[in-house]
Amino acid sequence: MKPNYVFMAIKEHPWGREMLSQLIDADFKPTLIIEEESKIGEIEREKFEFRIGNNEVGKMIATQAKEHNIPKETVSIHDDEHCIKYIEKAAPRMIVFGGTRIIRGEILEYGERRDGVLNSHPGLLPECRGSASPAWSIYHDIPIGSSCHFCSSEIDAGDLVGKREIDIKRGDTYQDVCYKTLITAATLMKEALESYSKGELNKMRRPQGKSPNPVFRYDSEIEKEAIQKMKEERYGQYIENDDAGVAIGEVLMIIMTIIMAVVLLKSFT
Repeated sequence: MKPNYVFMAIKEHPWGREMLSQLIDADFKPTLIIEEESKIGEIEREKFEFRIGNNEVGKMIATQAKEHNIPKETVSIHDDEHCIKYIEKAAPRMIVFGGTRIIRGEILEYGERRDGVLNSHPGLLPECRGSASPAWSIYHDIPIGSSCHFCSSEIDAGDLVGKREIDIKRGDTYQDVCYKTLITAATLMKEALESYSKGELNKMRRPQGKSPNPVFRYDSEIEKEAIQKMKEERYGQYIENDDAGVAIGEVLMIIMTIIMAVVLLKSFT
């Protein structure tokens, strides 16, 4: 059964662009896209564009909608007054958040009466709830990853349907980290809809439990410290990177081969 869902995102936000691209590539085309075009949304998009740098994401949402004949509505804010009429008209079984501000009220209630509202988050839940999760993860030396969960009235606290830790290596930048969480979060959403299409999503559903940390809020100073910490390789959760050892071993092998060739050459002269 193909998912019948409405996709909601801040206008042309990289988070939504990449997620929508992965979902469409998996043949999970939304019934409707509802984009928020607002000043706050624009600020959030610009902050995120800085975080991922020049890394590639999916095509513009407007382009994807046009190419795949997906209806799209634009609202000034993702709230009940502006969105619920479009959602009720589209009559989806599910709602997918592809990079939005906090949404509550009738929109969540609509999903709860059907098959749910899904969101992907750039942090491991329940350990890292809230905004700018990669920055807070680096700052507090929390393992970095992404999660996919059902939405509830509490921030990032609904039942999990998937989460994945990401390998962070020495030399990775803050932008590398943010980009990895973006790609992984989109992939987790795609996998959730794959499970939903097979009737298996509820089997994956499990409570998060309590978080050992508060709900984090965006803090520019924390983000600056995270950027610097990655530059100085002070993050406390690096995986062991054997690439350098392998490279040194390969160089030594080449040197030994050259030495042996020289010795053999001298023995014939």
